[in-house]
Amino acid sequence: MSTVISKDGTRITYDKTGEGPALILVGGMFEQRAMDSETAQLAALPLLAQHFSVYHYDRRGRGDSTDTQPYAVEREIEDIEALINEAGGSAFVFGISSGGALAFEAALALGGKVKKLAMYEAPYNDDAAARQAWKNFRRQLREVLATGRRGDAVALFMMLLGVPADQVEGMRQHPMWPMWEAIAETIAYDAAVLGEDASVPTGRAVRVGVPALIMDGEVSYPFMHTTAAALVSAIPNAQHRTLEGQTHEVSPEALAPVLVEFFNSNGAVR
Repeated sequence: MSTVISKDGTRITYDKTGEGPALILVGGMFEQRAMDSETAQLAALPLLAQHFSVYHYDRRGRGDSTDTQPYAVEREIEDIEALINEAGGSAFVFGISSGGALAFEAALALGGKVKKLAMYEAPYNDDAAARQAWKNFRRQLREVLATGRRGDAVALFMMLLGVPADQVEGMRQHPMWPMWEAIAETIAYDAAVLGEDASVPTGRAVRVGVPALIMDGEVSYPFMHTTAAALVSAIPNAQHRTLEGQTHEVSPEALAPVLVEFFNSNGAVR
């Protein structure tokens, strides 16, 4: 376990494995080093460490990292920049789910410090009903967090994912629930990264100046494929891969070889 200090004084804790060019893994909602999530499993795979210096970190407000208020997406970009500086000044960046949206923002903001960008199923959605549901979710989330109702914040997110309210109540007994509830404030961080209505940021995507790999799962939510295709069409130097048999909970064993191939390739991707 190592630490780096971000621009605003926040301590960002990370694990580093392997040798070679730096690869920073950006986790999605709730993910942290102590959780057996897709990002943690990916970081533990020997394949990545054979090719890269892999940086797996706790985003601010999670795990062993600290937090500093007020929150802004720019602060999380500075956290990634601090890791990149620690790694020598440039790095590959991969993000999963809402972490993919944060990786996208970092690629926009940090220029050549991000050498290549890879994203798996950033949950943008241009569907009108989905955009309205996202706005409603953000409003309700602000209300419950303002009154300290962390458990209700987690429940709101679960219901946004489609879990029925009666099943959410049962989920409060899940062994992971206390860990989710402890970092409930960071749900709002991911919400801010995805934007006011979580629509696909095609207008800004045209400014991504590095090669990008946009991925989705073959048997995931249908809108994920539509979103990936829209991003690939907008980003000047991007390619699209649909991973066979994969859902939103992607297998690290399916993901890792694709990342190795992309980050180790030379030149343009189209």
